[in-house]
Amino acid sequence: MGDDRVMLDVATMPVPKGGIIALAAGPVGLPGALPALGAVQADVVLGLAVGATLHDALLDPMGEPLFRVVGRTLLPRSGSAHAGACVFVEALRDEPGGRVLHLLARRQGRALAWVTLSDKGAAGLRQDASGPTIAEMVRGAMPLCIERGYLLPDDGQRLRALLVDLALTQGYDLILTTGGTGIGPRDVTPEATMAVIERRLPGFEQAMMTASLAKTPNAVISRAVAGTLGGAVIVNLPGSRKAVAENLAAVLPALTHALDKLQGDPAECGG
Repeated sequence: MGDDRVMLDVATMPVPKGGIIALAAGPVGLPGALPALGAVQADVVLGLAVGATLHDALLDPMGEPLFRVVGRTLLPRSGSAHAGACVFVEALRDEPGGRVLHLLARRQGRALAWVTLSDKGAAGLRQDASGPTIAEMVRGAMPLCIERGYLLPDDGQRLRALLVDLALTQGYDLILTTGGTGIGPRDVTPEATMAVIERRLPGFEQAMMTASLAKTPNAVISRAVAGTLGGAVIVNLPGSRKAVAENLAAVLPALTHALDKLQGDPAECGG
């Protein structure tokens, strides 16, 4: 879930609620129109995963957050041959700028990413109904600090890259894919997932297969994969909204416990 971290003396720029600001470790090459909070310690920036919220450590450390981390990247650093760490934060209220803040970072709840694999969806020819269903179901089962959807064509290389980025760079806890789990020529989601996960979760796969077979004998052609990468659990789900709901319901009760154990919870598993 992440530990609290204090970020020292950050100078703010004016930004309206909903605006995006860069928080960089040293001067980096930012787009000209993107305001920056200012340079802070590199280890602090590197420790901020998506979903972390930034609070006024002196005036209101437990109150309403000022900003929320929505992305991480590396950017060219001015005067250096090495890139610098940078996070992007969303203003959660109007920020007047021109002041120095002592910020406390907190991360409460899980970070959810869903990835919809669909050639037609990526081309704008089909509405994504499965992704929002994933978000709705997970939101009802556990507290979330952030949820983001991604839409890709059925492209294994792009999916592999995105899964690695979401799990290891952005710091998402739960990554659920939808689509591409069958045996069609463009169904490549299981292969892309197998290429990046570190440990497989066969129990998740069996639970989803059992739930699907209770609905249709055609479920036997599903090749959905589940596993872990870093501190994230990755689960493949089918493409249809109905099948997504059935498969996700089969594993949703175990997801919180799985994430707790994956991320180092020392408690015993028994009752």
